[in-house]
Amino acid sequence: MCELLGMSSRYPARLTSSLMSLAAHAGGSSRNSDGWGALYDERDVAVFREAGRASESPLVQLLLAGGPCTTLALGHIRHATQSARTLANTAPFTRELAGRMHVFAHNGNLHGIDLSLASGSFQPIGETDSEHAFCALLGKLEALYISADMPTLKQRLDLIASFAIELRKLGPANFMYADGDVLFAHADRRLQVDTGLVAPPALYLWQTPAMSPAQQPTDISPDAGIAQQQVTLIASVPLACEGWQPMKEGEIIAVRSGEILETLFI
Repeated sequence: MCELLGMSSRYPARLTSSLMSLAAHAGGSSRNSDGWGALYDERDVAVFREAGRASESPLVQLLLAGGPCTTLALGHIRHATQSARTLANTAPFTRELAGRMHVFAHNGNLHGIDLSLASGSFQPIGETDSEHAFCALLGKLEALYISADMPTLKQRLDLIASFAIELRKLGPANFMYADGDVLFAHADRRLQVDTGLVAPPALYLWQTPAMSPAQQPTDISPDAGIAQQQVTLIASVPLACEGWQPMKEGEIIAVRSGEILETLFI
């Protein structure tokens, strides 16, 4: 199954060893060789995507050597269970809504989603179940933004939780969604390599408390002169450093500036 990686930090940072570890998972005989994408996000987004192996990509090496710093990042490597190996079918997917760029990546296999959930005014460019899910989510969120420039965190979280329940009826529905303000992550189930079963855990969580730059793990490169940093990483499987904790099935978190603001269980 595809793999996800998300980062939220208090101050701008750059993914290094986690991105390297994620990219390595697309090498050799890995099934996650059908495309990769990484995103560095403020109110707008910078998206880097290719429909090929991340492990062999010069662009990944460029990002590792000098990618932009950010407080919000999202990465994905793809195993093409549905649709062709093309750029249009490569996550993360992006759309504009209410003057903000919204970003989405999904891991799982959602059978019949194009028939089950209407996309409203948002239409997919490719053929993946993941992009159909994203368009359907934005169609639901659009109503919130009509009544407010920025819906409250509770409004957004409640809608995302309701949407996650709908997705889980169609198959494994692990996803990350960012609206330029908050990173949302929903953990469901994924194929476990050691047992061959589709079961939790599907996402893992890693956090660091505020600490000095000298104490930071090599994964985080804060801007020079910043005395305190706080980071939350979310990934399909543990990457690079120790201390990853499994998320529970049906757990949703909302993260801003490296801090988990809310946690729901559905």
